[in-house]
Amino acid sequence: MQAVALGVYITTKTHNNIWLGLLTVAAWLPALIGSPVGGVMSERLNRQRWIQANNAVMALSASALALAELTNHLSLQLACYLAIVEGLCGSSSWAAWQSLLRDLVDHDEVLAAVSLSSAQFNLGRIIGPALAGVALGLGSTGWCFALNAASFIFVVVIFAFVKSPPREKVTTKIRVWSETLVGAKMAWAVRGCRNPILGVGTVALIISPFITLVPAMAVHTLHSGKVGTAWLVAAQGVGAVLAALTLPSLARRTSRLFVLRMSFYALAVSEGLYALAPTLALSVASLVLLGGSYVGTLTGLNTSVQLHAPIGERSRILALYTLSLSLLYPLGATIQSALSTTWGVRPVMLGAATVLGLVLTVVNILKPSFWIEMGPPPTDQLELLAD
Repeated sequence: MQAVALGVYITTKTHNNIWLGLLTVAAWLPALIGSPVGGVMSERLNRQRWIQANNAVMALSASALALAELTNHLSLQLACYLAIVEGLCGSSSWAAWQSLLRDLVDHDEVLAAVSLSSAQFNLGRIIGPALAGVALGLGSTGWCFALNAASFIFVVVIFAFVKSPPREKVTTKIRVWSETLVGAKMAWAVRGCRNPILGVGTVALIISPFITLVPAMAVHTLHSGKVGTAWLVAAQGVGAVLAALTLPSLARRTSRLFVLRMSFYALAVSEGLYALAPTLALSVASLVLLGGSYVGTLTGLNTSVQLHAPIGERSRILALYTLSLSLLYPLGATIQSALSTTWGVRPVMLGAATVLGLVLTVVNILKPSFWIEMGPPPTDQLELLAD
């Protein structure tokens, strides 16, 4: 809801796509600090309590955003400042979310668990825009921000009931930089971790900016306004949930790597279709495919890291995975937002699809082992899920 409402607020207030890119930078760039810190702290503290603390701060940030809008004191600068706070806390807690997931399920259910996590996360892209459409139709973005604040409070409450196996307590002095460096060296040495980190960074730079530009596509290109924005965001969510619920079954019948490769190819194709879709209806249809392939790609990459990361460095390696996404996504969003202001959204989207297609072609020709290295770890048994 907040994503839709804030995107519409900025687009209608400025009519400048660059502000969409700047807001994305404000929300994601704090991960440069938050991800390494979160990775280290997640291996030292109770992960549930760490998640609760960060969500409590995000609840305060969203409440401030709601109060500012409802009292007519919201400015673009304040929105960016609050996005920084939310981005810092979100990135700090994400490694805890990810590493905790691996300890809650059996080894052969990791892909299914990651997919289910993606499904529940992306349900918000279906329910949220629908509710946002109602709130925006009544003329208030502030209520969208207020309900977002309530969602963070819900997380604080619900994580009081999440239990995980006890871990060995780390008592050495906290050294964020040196501990992160150790995790980075391990991630680079293990190709089942290195390749997904490189892969998610590539997707973040080239494809992820379509998320930032949804309001611009709806308002400026398709001339469908607030309702069109809600429909496009919801379409992405529908595709994401469908993929998250069906791809694990497909992976069992084929392989996890087959699904991952097909998701990469589908990304390039669906991005191109989205760029060329002449109407809102066709744009919605193409975004269902794009949302599904996007989740399929990120789920496959994340699962590889989950399976290959050594347990002692898992949180730090997952933090680096998140950092790759968090740094290159705002960079790509800023570049594509600026280009779309001059060239238009459609040519930029089509160019991104073409670039990803070229990257995949080069990888398949020069480095075909890139995919195989993300397969089952050497110690795994052949009967493990999807492999």
